[in-house]
Amino acid sequence: MLMAILMLLPYFFAYIEKRNGVILDDVLLKHIGPVDLSIPIFIIIWSITLLFIVRSCYSPSIFINAIFCLCCLTLVRMMTIYLTPLDPPATIIAIKDPLTSITYGGKDVFMTKDLFFSGHTSNMLMLALCFDKRTDRLIGFLAAVTVGMLVLFQHAHYTVDVVAAFVITGFVVMIGKKLAEH
Repeated sequence: MLMAILMLLPYFFAYIEKRNGVILDDVLLKHIGPVDLSIPIFIIIWSITLLFIVRSCYSPSIFINAIFCLCCLTLVRMMTIYLTPLDPPATIIAIKDPLTSITYGGKDVFMTKDLFFSGHTSNMLMLALCFDKRTDRLIGFLAAVTVGMLVLFQHAHYTVDVVAAFVITGFVVMIGKKLAEH
C-alpha cells in the first residue's frame, strides 16, 4: 500500500501545484519571518528519521506501526490538501529538501501548495508517537514543535496548517496503530 501511495504522490502533487487556491490572512505570519530555515528543518527531520531507523532495528514493532500510520497519514493529508485548495503565503520561502522532493517528482522539485496540513510537522509527530521509549517520544515531540515553528518562520505554511497537523495526526496515529494490531 505504501509503495502505491508513493508512486501516486508525484502525480497528485503535480495536480495540486497547477490549481488555484485561496491565500489566507495569517496574523502570526505578518509578525514573523520570512527567513530561509531549510537547512535546520532538513537536519531535524532527517536526524529524527535516522533515530527512528536505528530504533526500528531493535524494535520492529515501531516500524510496523509507523508504516501503517504513514499510509493513513498520507491518505488523510492528500484528502485534506485536495479539499482545501490554498495558495501559499505571498512571502513563502520554499523548503529545499532534496531527499523529500523525490516524492514530489524530482530532485529539484519543491512544492508550495501542499499546505493543509503540514506534512513536515505531522511526520515528525507521527514518528514521535510511534517511538517506544519515553525519551525518544519526547525528542520526537520537541522536533515536531520545532519544525512546526520553523516552517512558520519560513512562511512555508499557514498557522492553521501547523496547528491542524498536531490535532489530525494524533487521531490518525491512533487509527494507524489499531490497524497495525490486526
